[in-house]
Amino acid sequence: MDIRPVIIIGTGPAGLTAALYTARAMMKPIVMEGHEPGGQLTLTTEVDNFPGFPEGVLGPELMANMKKQAARFGAEYMPVKATDVDFSKRPYKVTTEKGDVFHAHSIIISTGASAKWMGLPKEKELSGRGVSTCATCDGFFYRNKIVHVVGGGDTAMEDATFLTKFATKVYIVHRRDTLRASKPMQERAMKNPKIEFVWDSEVVEILDDQAGVVGIKVKNLKTNAVTERKTDGLFYGIGHTPNTGFLKGQINLDEHGFIKTVNGPETNIPGVFACGDVQDSYYRQAITAAGSGCQAAIKAERWLENEGLAH
Repeated sequence: MDIRPVIIIGTGPAGLTAALYTARAMMKPIVMEGHEPGGQLTLTTEVDNFPGFPEGVLGPELMANMKKQAARFGAEYMPVKATDVDFSKRPYKVTTEKGDVFHAHSIIISTGASAKWMGLPKEKELSGRGVSTCATCDGFFYRNKIVHVVGGGDTAMEDATFLTKFATKVYIVHRRDTLRASKPMQERAMKNPKIEFVWDSEVVEILDDQAGVVGIKVKNLKTNAVTERKTDGLFYGIGHTPNTGFLKGQINLDEHGFIKTVNGPETNIPGVFACGDVQDSYYRQAITAAGSGCQAAIKAERWLENEGLAH
């Protein structure tokens, strides 16, 4: 049986940073890339807030460079998706969609969280050109512009409040006439003079030209009337779904499905670590994901040493 020191499930800033650190530590990591190699950053255009790039960097370019950097030290990439794991005994077992089985003493999970989309035509095509699932990533590009945020929970209120730092006006489109957000978040948004609510409504179409989003069609769910609204940006504040289904209840998750961690990246299973958005529902930034990937790699290396399993 071929047993690797570590298998990394998922890429993105967290997984690729973990790959870099484990590869440099001579741990010969296998990196299972999944169906979206590079994660959500491959869906973005300009990344302006990753340190070290004063002129910004394209998301796909940043991910490609991180992948090359880890490969330089021996990280082995596999374009497969992990569909099952067995953490009941060591060495741990990971099964891919192709039915192949791999064993490792330690596992790093960095499968991320997928943004929830509305299913509107052209929404993903317009990602980075007026449609965004990350206000803190893209808000800067909407200085002195009009934007709309979809949602009624804490995420939507946080996003809308953040966007008022840049936009001249922020409209929140919500399907009901009451919010799901916590009372403090509701009050904060409602007291902000730049925020206005569009109640009992949903976005039914995105309007665009060659440059990107120019407006939206909004349907009032009580009257069925459809109106056009000018907007420079449409932000989805409807949350993220952590990619943890393949774990099948073997790791402790919180009420939203994110992996619970302690002492940085540690899970309830010895030798299994989690990093990036799969365990972070709060920050969800490339730089925090990369930092947690570093933590997971160092923890995995030290755990293997303590168990007498290193190299």
